[in-house]
Amino acid sequence: MKFWRLIVANLFRKKVRLILTIGSFAIALLLFTFLAVVQSAFNRGIDIAGADRLVIINRIGLIQTMPISYGDRVRAIPGVKYVTQDHWFGGVYQDEKNFFPQFAIDVDNHRQVYPEFKVPDDQWKTFVKDQQGAIAGARTARRFGWKIGDRIPIKNSLYGAAKTWEFNLDGIYSTEKADGDESQFWFHWKNFDENVPAAVKSTAGWYILKLDSPDDAVRVAKTIDAQFANSSYETKTETESAFAASFAKQFGNIQFLIVSIGSVVFFTLLLVTGNTMAISVRERTGELAVLKAIGVTDRSVLFLVLGEAMMIALFGGFLGLLLAWAAIPVLSVALNGLLPPLLLSKAMLSLGLVFAVFVGMVSGLIPGIGAMRMRVVNALRRV
Repeated sequence: MKFWRLIVANLFRKKVRLILTIGSFAIALLLFTFLAVVQSAFNRGIDIAGADRLVIINRIGLIQTMPISYGDRVRAIPGVKYVTQDHWFGGVYQDEKNFFPQFAIDVDNHRQVYPEFKVPDDQWKTFVKDQQGAIAGARTARRFGWKIGDRIPIKNSLYGAAKTWEFNLDGIYSTEKADGDESQFWFHWKNFDENVPAAVKSTAGWYILKLDSPDDAVRVAKTIDAQFANSSYETKTETESAFAASFAKQFGNIQFLIVSIGSVVFFTLLLVTGNTMAISVRERTGELAVLKAIGVTDRSVLFLVLGEAMMIALFGGFLGLLLAWAAIPVLSVALNGLLPPLLLSKAMLSLGLVFAVFVGMVSGLIPGIGAMRMRVVNALRRV
């Protein structure tokens, strides 16, 4: 503890250099935190996927449909508890930039398959009775200022000529977890089926089924794919987590991109902080030699250099995390619809602080070892 005043005095000896180094550290850590948040957003669907749910898609690809009759055949397989189907809608609200996921859902079975989506019973009953009804996620409702009873026009051009579909907002769903998906918009599959071209009628985009036990997943998946093998609509059945992972990969190799940029950030921080410490030690060669001459141990000299590096890392780390805490919610709103919700958790803040401390320790290690091994006689000759 007796060296802290000396460490602080040495840090503020070159104020401009200190400010520039801390600023560089803070910006780099802000970028690192943003990358971690983006990676978490893409992985969120994998993390919250139900272990007892399977997803069935057309073997050719997700954009190919399957007959609606598949639902009853899958429901008859032992181990299958509930089956529901979704169909992608792909419309926009008022403007092209107002994108959010919309699905035509099987009203009869959707709640049983997705119990984590909470809709008040009275709202759900109203929705079931209303053929033009819809339910929106709480986040989407907040985004556009929707309230129960609003008439929601959504323009769609995927199914024939451009057409505006109008829905009655009968309910708003929420999730138990803070990172749950509250961006979706649901409406009746029957309404969808009655208003699409003949080629799309009586089809499902994909099926989601809930199992009696997660242990049945492999057996049921193999049974389903074998049942529809060599048919006109062969299937690919996988766990919901595997489906979410494959869907995220359609955006590109996000994992590789983030690791690559994160590595560049890490080495940039090392170079910036390490260079600052190396220059600082070189400027104080004579002072360090005097300290060693009056009895300061080599280990204490190493502690002095590491202490300075750690202080820079902590100041820069706190500033970078503070910037991230303020900026990421703003970026999440600005990127609304283009990326999943960006959430900065306490775990990520802790990880960022640990990362900053680690960088500070590594960057001060080489200059510190050099100062520790410095011979007093040789150092004083340079003065």
